[in-house]
Amino acid sequence: MWRSVRRGGDTKTRKSRRTLALPARCVEALWQQFEDQGWDRLAAGDKWEEHGLVFSSAVGKPLDAANVRRAFRQALKGIDGINPDEWTPRKLRHSFVSLPSDRGVPLEVISRLVGHSGTAVTEEVYRKQIRPVIQTGAVVMDGIFGADPQRP
Repeated sequence: MWRSVRRGGDTKTRKSRRTLALPARCVEALWQQFEDQGWDRLAAGDKWEEHGLVFSSAVGKPLDAANVRRAFRQALKGIDGINPDEWTPRKLRHSFVSLPSDRGVPLEVISRLVGHSGTAVTEEVYRKQIRPVIQTGAVVMDGIFGADPQRP
């Protein structure tokens, strides 16, 4: 099975490293996380282990992938139209590609943002259709000509 995180190693190559600006909403959320982590440090006292992480356990340790998925799904509970069991943090990458695409951002730009060397993987793997398919014409034509393409 392919894994997006290399065990015991860096996930980025020298070429794939890039600096991206963050939306103001994300910057605000990160400042809030920084403040909350300060409270976690105080609460943990001598048990706190400094690892320089933005997101960590309540005592500063690196987060386990299974715990991240569990917390992510817990955060999604109660949101209309979302089944938390069908979501993983990895799906946010698909959303990051799909939302700008739906707003008309060129695929080449999106590919660079997510670190792809070309547009093929961005388009075939990550980009999902946001807008519903307009079916009116197809339904009307099926009614006129019959829905079965094998029909004479």
